Amino acid sequence: MTTIPPDEREALDSAMGTRAAVVDSTRQGGDTVALTFDDGPDPEHTPGLLAVLRRHRVTAVFCLRGDQVQAAPELVRAIVADGHQLGNHSMRHDDMSGWPPERIRADLAQADALIRSAAPGARVPWFRAPYGRWGRTPQVAAELGMQSLGWRLEVGDWEAPGADELVGRLERGTAPGAVVLLHDGGGDRSGTVEAVDRFIPALHARGWSFDLPADPTRRPGDHCAHPRP
Repeated sequence: MTTIPPDEREALDSAMGTRAAVVDSTRQGGDTVALTFDDGPDPEHTPGLLAVLRRHRVTAVFCLRGDQVQAAPELVRAIVADGHQLGNHSMRHDDMSGWPPERIRADLAQADALIRSAAPGARVPWFRAPYGRWGRTPQVAAELGMQSLGWRLEVGDWEAPGADELVGRLERGTAPGAVVLLHDGGGDRSGTVEAVDRFIPALHARGWSFDLPADPTRRPGDHCAHPRP
């Protein structure tokens, strides 16, 4: 058995505890927001969203469902090719809040394997619990090397209220340093795609910029923003 020196054990325990926290803010704070998208990849709406983000030069996080990855692995490669970050959003979007750790671990490992099979070599630094019902998932995700990703603004785009309403909700609800939750899968997301296309330049016009979620394990002077080594 390998013995870990006390100072290294303390640092490891601290990192694990930090990773078990739920991140809901941007790296830079201030007048920045981070865009995150759940429930994809979706063959109809993810390509359009990727085109919008590419046109506006914004990098986002895509939290992927294992069953959706299995159905459209080429879209995972497209997401990675455009420089976006990946998150594990479970296999089938089940409520995991009452699950024991071993069941959570099996689900996340299966989704992770599908993502990595679709995009070999890609990192999966984030985990987001379905419905935001965390239970014991942050601790298990941390053991698997993933940081749990929450949000500060959720505009109900899953209700498909239309692009005009979504733009209004985004503009009214945006706060400094917020992680924003949107969806590219799970239903008709055409309104989301249009709203994002309009929201990005509107926020730029206010002097704001777009960022990625904060990595709480990063120390001053580190050059890598990923939780995984």
